[in-house]
Amino acid sequence: MNKINLTVQRKAIYDVIQHAHDHPTAADVIERLRGQGHNFAYGTVYNSLRYLTDVGLIRELKLGEAVSRYDARTEDHQHIVCLRCGRVDEVMVEVPSDWMEAVANQTHYRIEHAEVVLEGVCETCAKNNG
Repeated sequence: MNKINLTVQRKAIYDVIQHAHDHPTAADVIERLRGQGHNFAYGTVYNSLRYLTDVGLIRELKLGEAVSRYDARTEDHQHIVCLRCGRVDEVMVEVPSDWMEAVANQTHYRIEHAEVVLEGVCETCAKNNG
């Protein structure tokens, strides 16, 4: 197994993502780093996010948006996105095995991983907009 090389920059970026509860984008990470007094180059942040994803410390989420978000929870789970405010929450309910089996039977794929993104209206938006 390869040793993970956590430079000062990678560690700072990993800490931001690990303590975030909102699945930050790269721009969010840069803003939070600046708020902590760090001034890393954009390239350093993007390269560090790629490295942390490649070694499995974080997950890159593509949730139907133009930008990726990042998550320090690497165990299997899904996400739900608010269609009004863009909030992203984690869903810890397992993808039903009978559904996975039906998809495999229909497509003739051997499914190795499921990543389901649910969309809806969060509780706050539902209250504010009736």
